[in-house]
Amino acid sequence: MMASPAMISNFTQEWVETMKRWQLELFCIPTVVISLATFLVNPVLLMCIFLTRALRQETRYLLVANTLIADIIFLILNLITLTGNAAGAQIPWIVCELLTAVLVTAYCCAILTVTLMVVDTFAAVRWPLYYHDFLSPARTHCILVGLWVLAAIYPFTLMILVREDKESSLKKVPVCLALISLGFLQVKNIEAIYLYFFISALICAFLIFYCYIRLYMVTRTQGIWHSRFSRARVTVLAHGVLLLLYFAPGFVFTLELFVFQRDDVSHDVRVWISTVNACVLMLLPRALAPYLYGLRYREIAGTLIARLHRHKRLRQITFS
Repeated sequence: MMASPAMISNFTQEWVETMKRWQLELFCIPTVVISLATFLVNPVLLMCIFLTRALRQETRYLLVANTLIADIIFLILNLITLTGNAAGAQIPWIVCELLTAVLVTAYCCAILTVTLMVVDTFAAVRWPLYYHDFLSPARTHCILVGLWVLAAIYPFTLMILVREDKESSLKKVPVCLALISLGFLQVKNIEAIYLYFFISALICAFLIFYCYIRLYMVTRTQGIWHSRFSRARVTVLAHGVLLLLYFAPGFVFTLELFVFQRDDVSHDVRVWISTVNACVLMLLPRALAPYLYGLRYREIAGTLIARLHRHKRLRQITFS
């Protein structure tokens, strides 16, 4: 049974009052800083990948580019919703649901892509003779399109299947959050929503652990793991940290959905957890991804440095 417009209005108004009482609008400061810092780096890396033929023909770089694109979309929509909430903007409920669907799609696509990056590394090491033939650029493009479709199926299907009356759709709310939108989208029961996120995250995590363990077993006799600071160890450590940062906010969000309507959990606690997760935890992996996934690739870093030197020489020639 869908929540009534009065229930949605009362809940969001109580959310606003809690945020004002604790002055949680200040969390918009790290949100803006982290988002702007990411916006400065991601487009540069995307230009390096798409403007260099050798890079855009490689599956791993296309996967990096897809992660960066998903992160940019997520950051833009997240920044719009959080600044709108802090400013007290009144947003129609149907618009809030649409923003939530796109946010969930971008977040899920980033998770699926980083999972596929681990699978891609495992496949390249395990079957080097067949890897390039199997994962051609055209096939990689089809896989990436399939990732976006797969990530969008659940949130948009949920929006379409849940029937709302016109009054509920046009009702304006002072707070737009994915937690509130999904919390009130009850199809039979809310367990189906948070179980979807929890099971999906577990499947991706299991696949990542399996590939890393098998990768170690295949390469342990090759001597690349012997040195404490070998490139293989540092790469796995960097990727492990970034994967943890990507998955942790998803598990926290699943916990938020679980306690959304529990009476034994304080409303203040729900608001605090949601604010910290949306304003800080979900942004950290997106701020670190360009450096741990992008610039750590020698080809991308080399291409970026070469383009910067070329631009510098052209400026010197122009002004001389």
